[in-house]
Amino acid sequence: MKKQLYWLPSILWMAMIFILSHQPGTQSSQLSGGITEVIAAWVPFSIENLHTLETFIRKNAHFFAYFILGIFILFAIRQGKILTRQKLLISWILTTVYAATDEFHQLFIPGRSGEVRDVLIDSVGAATGLILYSIVYYWRKSKNRGSV
Repeated sequence: MKKQLYWLPSILWMAMIFILSHQPGTQSSQLSGGITEVIAAWVPFSIENLHTLETFIRKNAHFFAYFILGIFILFAIRQGKILTRQKLLISWILTTVYAATDEFHQLFIPGRSGEVRDVLIDSVGAATGLILYSIVYYWRKSKNRGSV
């Protein structure tokens, strides 16, 4: 039972991604538009640049959502054990496959579309999260060896 608990963060995060992806286009636009307005209130943007800012926010949301999902999946696959290249690769593949299925799912949501570009952004986010996780993991491991 304990091993299944390692998957809980991944499953909950996937559910959150699914729920956000299941929003109709108008609802999704309102959410990202609201975030854009908050940011634009802090930093003055011209009307022409608001659309660019909103696109930037939406694409970064993809990047960071899958950055986190990649780390959560790696956490589940590792189950507290050593980190290997195979576990990193499997984590990246699973995260990218989930991104592709999520984009496919959006094809059936009114006002949404599935974008190959978004899967690429998601997979780069996952890879970045996994690389950063690896750097921190090996840095901490080497630091702990030095202090023994």
